[in-house]
Amino acid sequence: MNQLFSPSWHQVLAAFQNIWGYEDFRKPQGEIIRCLLARNDAVVIMPTGGGKSICFQLPALLQTGLTLVVSPLVALMENQVQELKSKKLSVALLHSELSSMQRRQTLKALEQQKLSLLYLSPETLLSPPVWERLIKPDLEITAIILDEAHCLTQWGDTFRPAYRRLGSVRQALLQHKTTGSRISIAAFTATADPLAQAAIQKALGLEQPEIFCSSPYRSNLHPNVRIVWTPNSRKQQLLTFIKNRPKQSGLIYVRKRRDSEELAAWLRELGYGTYSYHAGLTPKERRAIETSWLNDEAPFVVCTSAFGMGVNKPNVRWVVHFHAPLMITEYVQEIGRAGRDGKVSEVLTLVSEPTGWLDPEDRQRQSFFEKRISEQQQEAQQLIKKLPQQGEINTVLQRFPNSAVALSMLHSNGQLEWLDPFNYKIIKGVKHQASTQMNASGQMYQYLYSKQCRWKLLLKAFGFGERFENWRCGHCDNCRKS
Repeated sequence: MNQLFSPSWHQVLAAFQNIWGYEDFRKPQGEIIRCLLARNDAVVIMPTGGGKSICFQLPALLQTGLTLVVSPLVALMENQVQELKSKKLSVALLHSELSSMQRRQTLKALEQQKLSLLYLSPETLLSPPVWERLIKPDLEITAIILDEAHCLTQWGDTFRPAYRRLGSVRQALLQHKTTGSRISIAAFTATADPLAQAAIQKALGLEQPEIFCSSPYRSNLHPNVRIVWTPNSRKQQLLTFIKNRPKQSGLIYVRKRRDSEELAAWLRELGYGTYSYHAGLTPKERRAIETSWLNDEAPFVVCTSAFGMGVNKPNVRWVVHFHAPLMITEYVQEIGRAGRDGKVSEVLTLVSEPTGWLDPEDRQRQSFFEKRISEQQQEAQQLIKKLPQQGEINTVLQRFPNSAVALSMLHSNGQLEWLDPFNYKIIKGVKHQASTQMNASGQMYQYLYSKQCRWKLLLKAFGFGERFENWRCGHCDNCRKS
């Protein structure tokens, strides 16, 4: 049975000061650490730069056994693991880009119980070589941490379907462990509105979780939305913005790979030393661009949504959304990469005029997104008619290639239950519901074209509306106009 070790608060603080060098915890870090040391489930929502990682790293290092950190992106894992290894801590990561020798070394360290923290993606966690080792009775597992938990709702149904199987991992592991063993689950993110919080709790099977929810408001971030009337006007507004901020570090977000490449090429022609960053690059290319940007060799990068998540670069002075994201959670994540040093930072979003007649790009992107979600939902409803009442995922994938997304959507709808991470059961008589992604895209549209205080709208979207009812930020474009 895995023993519940409770260090004294003096020991906790001493370890924190010794490893990280800070004098004391920020609120609510201390409360979260106490919760995880007690092996309780938790949902933690803290703004970008609030020190989320320490909240699960410190309890993992103070307890016996292994903490699994499920993380969505290789760059994010590598940044955190590199930092912890520099402090001589027993941590490793597993992902598809490692060499076979590195993979073997980590799996050996896992078997020999030499690790306190193991970072992996949901897909790697559920891969046979890793799962076979995790279920060994003598391997003590204390906690499962879902880092960047908004990815479960933002990407989980349609982009990373393995996320939807994580809720059955704890019970499946406990079946192989000593009776009385405890494994806590904690979800960490900077952005989750009330709907997303409920979806995360349900999907992960959290048991009476403690909720730590901080306001996403950052007084140093100054939001500004500008209407563009033509595609050329969009480019010219971007150019004017960059010219007025020479040598400042920034990020330009687009939604598609092709847009990233074309815009970066245009800016390079104008003499800017920038790069295009997207998921289609090789690992080596991605690392080179990240390093160049972190070292201020490239002042800004033209990127898709994956870039910057978890990267600690304090001096990002601006973020431009050349194309607005479709979901408000994505928007708050991406603007949160600016001003981590607490200094004033500009966040600009360029949007087509509302009719879409002169610049139809934004409207086309929204229509494409809604059409794709609708098609995927139809595919899921077709698949459920062909599936046996109970089944195993690999058998389904062999018979219906590319059906992983459909299974994920059925789970999200409540039409399918995972008995364990590999076996499902159909729930009869459940009608599928409107996608939470669709609701979130409606919120984003309202935010972009509203004349109200931008921060007040964001706070309302994240469940803080009552607290800020008669309040204005005073520094967004709408507040400044009035």
